[in-house]
Amino acid sequence: MTEATVEQSSPVVRRVRAYFAPVARADGTPATFDPVAQGRFDVEAPPAPWVDLGWVYGFKRVSGTVVEAIRTGAPATTAMQVRTAIDATVSLEFASWGKLPLALTCGTQQRNLLRGTGVALAAGSTASVLLVGDAAAGFSVGDFVAVDVDYTGQTGYVGSGVSGAYLRTALSDTDYVRRVTLNVGRVAAIAGGALTLVAALPAGSPVDGMKVCAAVGFCDREGSSFFAEWSGLFVMEGQQGERVVLFYPRLQATAGAAEESVATEGFETVRLRGSFRALPVTDAVDGETAVCFRSYLPG
Repeated sequence: MTEATVEQSSPVVRRVRAYFAPVARADGTPATFDPVAQGRFDVEAPPAPWVDLGWVYGFKRVSGTVVEAIRTGAPATTAMQVRTAIDATVSLEFASWGKLPLALTCGTQQRNLLRGTGVALAAGSTASVLLVGDAAAGFSVGDFVAVDVDYTGQTGYVGSGVSGAYLRTALSDTDYVRRVTLNVGRVAAIAGGALTLVAALPAGSPVDGMKVCAAVGFCDREGSSFFAEWSGLFVMEGQQGERVVLFYPRLQATAGAAEESVATEGFETVRLRGSFRALPVTDAVDGETAVCFRSYLPG
């Protein structure tokens, strides 16, 4: 008998790159990832709908799956093994702060601290350029902006592109959807009544009825009932050209907002700490349950 082996030493990696994508909460559909077609994507330009969250520190994943033996006879001997529980967790620290890292690590609603009320967008606005006409005078370069529809009394999941909250009872705040939306960008330039953003909005080009409002920051609260849910993708690149890709279709935060202080030349760097539990999906290939897919692409 002959055995074919891949003669390559263990991967030596410097850091882990993290990418997240929204889960469609209304029908529970997670983002997808095809390691055959997408496994070698450019780390600086991930495929849609993945959003680059940059390098992360202290990445750790733990399998909580329990394997037990079924014993028969006297004396008892192992007849077979079964998995009696399926579980997995992921923890990490984000290198940078921002709308999405903050929202991920708090795991619940995160409110945009709006300045004023929504300004209607003109026709022709795109995911990267917002046309607001004379109202551009009310914005400044560097402003964060929240773009979404008016709240009109609806209940259930709200927020375009990514569900930002779940409402059980109707409210009366017209700007509520914009307060919780994750469809947020940052203004890079202002000219001719147009706000040009640093990066495209997560929800894509604005639809009819959307308005834009400046945000001075973000606020989350610990203890609310809403669980945010995301798909996660983590890439480890080895020095020999190999790549390890970990795909978690469904992740929910296991704890409230937390920070980690790291001493740096007389100062303390405050990093956002996140911990997540992987929830199961059904693999369309064979109907098996899975919480994570690990792919190894040799160099």
